[in-house]
Amino acid sequence: MSTRLFRLDAGYQQYDWGKIGSSSAVAQFASHSDPKVVIEEGKPYAELWMGTHHKVPSLNHDSKKSLRDLIAEEPVEMLGDGNVEKFGSKQELPFLFKVLSIEKVLSIQAHPDKTLAKRLHLEDPKNYPDDNHKPEMAIAVTDFEGFCGFKPLAEIADELQRIPELRNVVGEAISSDFINKYTASAQPGSKEDLLNKELLQSVFGQVMRASEEKIVTNARALIKRASNSPSDFNKKALPELLIRLNKQFPDDVGLFCGGLLLNHCVLKAGEAIFLRAKDPHAYISGDIIECMAASDNVVRAGFTPKFKDVTNLVEMLTYAYDSVEDQKMKLEEFSRSSGDGKSTLYNPPIEEFAVVETTFVDGAGVRKFDGLDGPSIVITTKGSGHVQTNGIKLKAEPGFVFFIAPQTPVEFIAADNQFTTYRAFVEPN
Repeated sequence: MSTRLFRLDAGYQQYDWGKIGSSSAVAQFASHSDPKVVIEEGKPYAELWMGTHHKVPSLNHDSKKSLRDLIAEEPVEMLGDGNVEKFGSKQELPFLFKVLSIEKVLSIQAHPDKTLAKRLHLEDPKNYPDDNHKPEMAIAVTDFEGFCGFKPLAEIADELQRIPELRNVVGEAISSDFINKYTASAQPGSKEDLLNKELLQSVFGQVMRASEEKIVTNARALIKRASNSPSDFNKKALPELLIRLNKQFPDDVGLFCGGLLLNHCVLKAGEAIFLRAKDPHAYISGDIIECMAASDNVVRAGFTPKFKDVTNLVEMLTYAYDSVEDQKMKLEEFSRSSGDGKSTLYNPPIEEFAVVETTFVDGAGVRKFDGLDGPSIVITTKGSGHVQTNGIKLKAEPGFVFFIAPQTPVEFIAADNQFTTYRAFVEPN
């Protein structure tokens, strides 16, 4: 294999929820790494895609050959034989790495697990373009807010009692059932926990199946309440959040299935959440590094003009109801690195990927990494420096993306104390 380390050109997506023009980190990264990209100031720049997904495959910066084709030519050298054996692909990375710049709320959504993805892809390939699951992890680059998973049940019961509009949408019988029968401190997997999930599914199902007329009438009353009587709500930030979301998607079911039923999660830069397949979520604002299993399957619920698959959505969710704190990632030090700076490991409980953040807050220096047992993609988000291995030394600036082959020891060399990189990788064990 000729090169163990090379630069990549990553493509971008202009979805309408993206930050506009050069306010978007995605636009900044795309144009800084490729001067031919001219930022259009009136247009949104939502996602930078780094990887082998057929929609927007990354290219070798010098040869302009796609990373997919380069891997297909030498799968074992580029992926490692353990990964080829484990994931079964000879041209694709098992993960997709992204930067997201979020101006407007994304649709409330969940992603199918592998079994459901295979069935949905077979039955409806137009709306479900591949047969893979899509657990994902979001690392905040700037202050970030999103919805992640259902609120603790006591909070939902409290809202059903405080907020008549939610009770109207859910209906009297199911609201009373929920309030009277849920168990606040059920052990995971217990009889009480299973009943809790059934009760939660009934509430969510009622909201998702409510008529448009019922949603519109109650959404308007809800926003009036948020404006005039903010103390009716059990969380101080909720009235302002509902008013803001309603400006983006007026009279939308998402005000109920998202704003009132899902955890409102706020992350500071460096914090991360992991979302399993079948967990409902939506990103509201901020810039994040996102890593996911290589899939583009989405089952949508609210805040979207796109196809909503209510039946599959209500049936498929986990109905877990953990607090936001329980969903935040526990950060570890990355032990296979040494020298200056600091490397933090984000290691979700799945096989397809992990991510390492490397920073040099104390000033310029060199951090050395052992060769990993699989491929990596690295993006520089701040500052400047170099990435180096055996005789290859490449300049690294914001938006510059690199591929590192398996078993390649590398050095990250910081030219300043801003130098920050994120490295997604996969290993077979």
